[in-house]
Amino acid sequence: MSKSLARSGLIVSAMTFISRVLGLVRDIVIANLMGAGAAADVFFFANKIPNFLRRLFAEGAFAQAFVPVLTEYHQGKSIDDTKLLIARVAGTLGTLVTIVTLVGVILSPLVAALFGTGWFLDWYHDGPQGHKFVLASDLLRITFPYLWFITFTALAGAILNTIGKFAVAAFTPVFLNVAIIGAAIWLAPQLEQPEYGLAWGVFFGGLIQFLFQLPFLRRAGLLVRPRWGWRDPGVTRIRTLMIPALFGVSVSQINLLLDTFIASFLMTGSISWLYYADRLLEFPLGLFGIAIATVILPALSSRHVDRSPEQFSRTLDWGIRTVVLLGLPAMVGLLVLAEPMLMVLFMRGEFSPEDARFASYALYAYGSGLLSFMLVKVLATGFYSRQDTKRPVRYGIIAMVSNMVLNIIFAIPFGYVGLAIATSLSALINASLLGYNLWKDGVLKRYPGTLTYISKVTLAAAAMAAAVLYFTPVYNWWLIAPSFERMLKLAFLIAVGAAVYLLALLLLRVKWRATD
Repeated sequence: MSKSLARSGLIVSAMTFISRVLGLVRDIVIANLMGAGAAADVFFFANKIPNFLRRLFAEGAFAQAFVPVLTEYHQGKSIDDTKLLIARVAGTLGTLVTIVTLVGVILSPLVAALFGTGWFLDWYHDGPQGHKFVLASDLLRITFPYLWFITFTALAGAILNTIGKFAVAAFTPVFLNVAIIGAAIWLAPQLEQPEYGLAWGVFFGGLIQFLFQLPFLRRAGLLVRPRWGWRDPGVTRIRTLMIPALFGVSVSQINLLLDTFIASFLMTGSISWLYYADRLLEFPLGLFGIAIATVILPALSSRHVDRSPEQFSRTLDWGIRTVVLLGLPAMVGLLVLAEPMLMVLFMRGEFSPEDARFASYALYAYGSGLLSFMLVKVLATGFYSRQDTKRPVRYGIIAMVSNMVLNIIFAIPFGYVGLAIATSLSALINASLLGYNLWKDGVLKRYPGTLTYISKVTLAAAAMAAAVLYFTPVYNWWLIAPSFERMLKLAFLIAVGAAVYLLALLLLRVKWRATD
């Protein structure tokens, strides 16, 4: 079992790695073009809103509700029944998303006012930041259709993942990054306001991703004509599962939107600094956390359908152990190398050393919660694979309310950094609630050696941190060294950290597959 999951996990991680590297290239190009000024704030805002809705309608809540039901049809019913379910899901979901997309485009000023209230109030009172509200409204008209394209892309990806074709869906985001990079290099510099060029890059990136997956669906014999099916039994079950999952799986996204809302009242640059910090956080989160959750969801759904509780528990345990093994050193690495990474990747053009420092403060706060973010992704599958979406939503609401309270507590003294601190703490609360209740259900078991395993991995990560800190140059060196030398030094530090971590794991005799 674990060999198959590891193989699938490596495939998803490899494809995700390519996408994340291009994502970093994309952000480097954007940082060079716009830095962390007002235009960058507004573009990131206009890009974040459709991406938040994507989590609701597409990759997050929908996938968690759709994959278990599709797995049941795929394993227990005819191919015609499966194709009919896909057709009716596509038609029903597509109709709803089309309506939402049209409303978002037409009422973009209202959307901008809702999530960027600080800018709207400034515009209403003829303040100096009022132009941000006008620009946000214009950019949202261009970026909002991305929601439509990515919803069908996610639907196709969920189908392909269910039949074991993980590589296609994991590779697809590459095209979004390529489109934005192309727009940033060739289109944006030709425009008086380059942020418009980046917005069109988002639009065409969504379109290309949508078109890319269609041939693979056709080859699998699952490309069908969408049909309306609101009352179809399968659609009804997915709808019933999806509605509470909208909150349960998207809590972190809702928290990020709350951060954006509050940041619109803070100093210029706050949204951009949070964005760049979040992008570095998303690299290991996507590479490890989301990849592992993507792989084990169909496997857990199959174990549930087969009524194999022991294999279900072992699969979940494998996911948690893998997250700890990969997530803990990634978290430590982010904390130790936060400012050097931001300086190497983004400190050029319009992105200043001060921007790198301010963004690093947010990365310290976000990075401390990386393991919690990963665990939420994996632990949530323990509920959704059993078609239980009601309890995760309770825990998600608790975490979201906690985030609101913590935002107030920490934002007042720490500004935008306080928003990141609150987000990380709310993720810890969410992960704790999910894990505790899985344990109460008897689904999450503590197998022999679990605490020893975690202790050894922690020691190995500590040894890695000590080695990296020992070889890290002083702050002024990063300021004056040429870009290529900074890049080589960062690569050397990462290599040293990885080598020391792996050596420590070997010396401590860490047994990754202890539950086999």
